[in-house]
Amino acid sequence: MSDSSEDAAATGPVAVAPDVVDVTIHPLVLLSAADHYHRVARGTRKRAVGVLLGSAAQGRVDATNSFAVPFEEDSKNSTVFYLDHNYLENMLHMIRKVHGNERVVGFYSTGPQIRPNDLRIHELVKRFVPANSITPPVFVIIDVRPDRESIPTTAYRVIEEVDSNVPRGGDSSGGAAEVRKTFAHVPSLIGAMEAEEVGVEHLLRDINDPTVSTVANLVKAKLSGLSTLTEKLVEMKDYLTAVSEGRMKPNPEIIANMQAIVNLLPNLNVDELVRSMLVKNNDMQMVIYLSALIRCVIALHDLVVNKIAYNDEVGDGMGGEPKDGKKKPAGKDSEEEKKEDDGDTKKKVSKK
Repeated sequence: MSDSSEDAAATGPVAVAPDVVDVTIHPLVLLSAADHYHRVARGTRKRAVGVLLGSAAQGRVDATNSFAVPFEEDSKNSTVFYLDHNYLENMLHMIRKVHGNERVVGFYSTGPQIRPNDLRIHELVKRFVPANSITPPVFVIIDVRPDRESIPTTAYRVIEEVDSNVPRGGDSSGGAAEVRKTFAHVPSLIGAMEAEEVGVEHLLRDINDPTVSTVANLVKAKLSGLSTLTEKLVEMKDYLTAVSEGRMKPNPEIIANMQAIVNLLPNLNVDELVRSMLVKNNDMQMVIYLSALIRCVIALHDLVVNKIAYNDEVGDGMGGEPKDGKKKPAGKDSEEEKKEDDGDTKKKVSKK
């Protein structure tokens, strides 16, 4: 029994604290992290680090607020970093006076990848978590890159796992099992309260372009979904390649999810299904082509009508109109012509 229990411990991760079910990030945290990054790290290879505030209950972490922390890393030596503890303590002391119900639930980084110092930062932030809290602090990567199509947050929790490459105590070598800490993925959500939803809608008024049609928005959404799907498929391929080459340990749960996804794919080798998809695609393409053609004809018609109306107002430039485009009254033109005729006749009479 003892050998089997040791084998099970050697193959599976062991959580040091209650599992984190999910992490909900509020819009204020996203805005604060984006502002922090643009103030201190925009245009550089640096990253911004801050503390997440909120609440946690039954394994569900709700990050409602955050604040930035002075942070520096040595670009040459990845093990050297600086985080201002005094600033962190003073900020927490002031926040407790204003928001007594908010506590430290973790920290964030603009990543966009996990770095070696993140485990050490996690240990530092863990000191400021209340002692009566059973939910461990989380680590959230907030990707501020504008070209990212999917959700900009990725959450992690710290677990302890036994390295199977190190000899265990029962082996002939007499070595001890090595337990190391690593990050495990946690589902992350974007949530907001009613007041936050109103504020976000007010901010999006300046970003949303009302001239873009609904069809264009639908096409953009489809392209965004396809690009996200491609990104996830490439991530799955890289994981399977790393497992096959021995660079990563296989996770049965991940492989089972991949198998379920593959099994849900439709069978595209059926002739009837292929023909139906082609017919449907041709019909949709014809509708799009006719819509674009009609739209172009209507635009040309409006342009011609506008040109005709403009020529009617200012003239076509062939009738001796003045350069400023102003027309002289008809009565004044006739009077000037009569005066010129009278002057010519008077000159002829005087010559005679």
